[in-house]
Amino acid sequence: MIFSSASWVRQKFQSLSIHHFPKYYFAGPEDQNLISLLESCTHTSEICQVHGSMVKTGLVNVPFTLSKLLASSIQDIDYAASIFNHIPNPNLFMFNTMLRGYSISHHPRQAFVVFNGLRAQQMMLDQFSFISTLKACSRELAHETGQGIHGVVVRSGHGLFTNVKNALLHFYFVCGRIGDAHQLFDEIPQKIDVVSWNTMLSGYIQMSQPSMATCLFREMCRKGLKFSTTTITSVLCAVSDLGNLDGGLPLHGHCVKMGFCSDLNVATALIAMYANAGFIELGHKIFYQVPVKDVVLWNCLIDGYARNGQLQDSLALLQLMKHEQVKPNSSTLVGLISACAAAGASGVGLCIGNYVEEEQMALDAVLGTALVDMYCKCGFLEKAIDVFGRMEIKDVKSWTAMISGYGVHGQAENAIRIFHRMEEEGCRPSEVTFLAVLNACSHGGMMVEGISFLEKMVREYGFSPKVEHYGCMIDLLGRAGLLEEAHNLIKSLPIEGDTTGWRALLAACRVYGNVNLGERVKRILLEIFDERHPTDSILLSSTYAIAGRLPDYTRRKQEIKEEKMMKEAGCSAIEMNE
Repeated sequence: MIFSSASWVRQKFQSLSIHHFPKYYFAGPEDQNLISLLESCTHTSEICQVHGSMVKTGLVNVPFTLSKLLASSIQDIDYAASIFNHIPNPNLFMFNTMLRGYSISHHPRQAFVVFNGLRAQQMMLDQFSFISTLKACSRELAHETGQGIHGVVVRSGHGLFTNVKNALLHFYFVCGRIGDAHQLFDEIPQKIDVVSWNTMLSGYIQMSQPSMATCLFREMCRKGLKFSTTTITSVLCAVSDLGNLDGGLPLHGHCVKMGFCSDLNVATALIAMYANAGFIELGHKIFYQVPVKDVVLWNCLIDGYARNGQLQDSLALLQLMKHEQVKPNSSTLVGLISACAAAGASGVGLCIGNYVEEEQMALDAVLGTALVDMYCKCGFLEKAIDVFGRMEIKDVKSWTAMISGYGVHGQAENAIRIFHRMEEEGCRPSEVTFLAVLNACSHGGMMVEGISFLEKMVREYGFSPKVEHYGCMIDLLGRAGLLEEAHNLIKSLPIEGDTTGWRALLAACRVYGNVNLGERVKRILLEIFDERHPTDSILLSSTYAIAGRLPDYTRRKQEIKEEKMMKEAGCSAIEMNE
């Protein structure tokens, strides 16, 4: 136990005094023992005991041992800061330790304060000073700060260090500055470091530029550079995004030749590639060839079957996973649950819900939200309410899913109640949340409340309504019979409307038999949007019928027949227990 070790520290150093340490200190056996002890500490309470022993023996006044204490403390950055703030003259190693600690903590912005303090001391910075600070810039998306640090890098000559350049490349990609990253990469005289290439490849994929990633890989091939498993994984992800199986098959062959297929990351990327291309069975073969499988590999295959519509196979894999004693996580089920929600596969969805209960899985924000969404879409509102109530942590997506669920089930008042409860619990609604509550108001015919929410969205939360939000308001006004008001709204939109809003207005014209407005809307859909959708003609002909203008109705039906307009047939599915 660390407590007995702390006693050992006291005993070991009790004979030492601060006066015993010369000006130029060299690490002795006692220091090596102390360092080993610090490295074995896993909790702040344990480090505190070692710290106390160091205070008693005077070792906190020795830069070498103090630096080691500080380095061991950064797992609790507040405790490390309390040590750092009491050091009269911290050295470069100590500053770099704090930079690294803040860059991986929940307060990365504090790294900028430490960096400025380091520069104020007029110390000679090293590459580690820049790497940690650039990492903090990446996490904070601090583009301007990062560019300033880039300038310091160039002026100080540290741009010659490959790892500093790689940190800059990563920073620019994270901040969405593809051009800056490419320019920096082009300035590298001899591009022989595979990490730089890998950084570029992963950056292009993060920025949804798979074509650029494959072009860069071809350039690597022309230069005869050696690939790492990271390289192959990135390129497989790019090929997967492109859905280009022709480009993926040679890569698979290369993986087999180089022995990369046993690497879990490569195997996962191969399975995802085949799943995206619709050849999930080939991915399944790779899965069985991997000797030791982790939960990520299982998740990839289960999600692949779900995205290919083979929900029963996904469920079978889930049971096999349980049989193999591999513990699932929320990611294992989220993709499968979302597929059930999209397909309305209530039977499979209920099985997954029961599985979550049996395994007593924690209902975190991700898994809980997926279940709420699925239950709502499959018609099990009471189950959705139960899951939502048992979720300990709810994020904005969780609240939005529940609001949307109430709206879909025609319970607009409950949707509004949940929205207000969300605000009371301090969760800030998103634009999607407002879309859900406006849609609920529209279906519930709650016009006054809908207008109030649109005003709240703009005035209180500062969102600019999008065409979807205005579409809900147009539908709401139309359902209330305020057709001219809806028409004036869609004409006065600050953004260009789309066909959805106009078509909602046309549907309202059909309900109320407003032929004049219906004809104008139909003309706009044809002239402005060049839309010849059969739904528009059918809605207008129905408007004639409701208005009692049977000759016009007959004429319009004949025109539809002559124009050979065919409305896409709807379909429905019924699940049967076998």
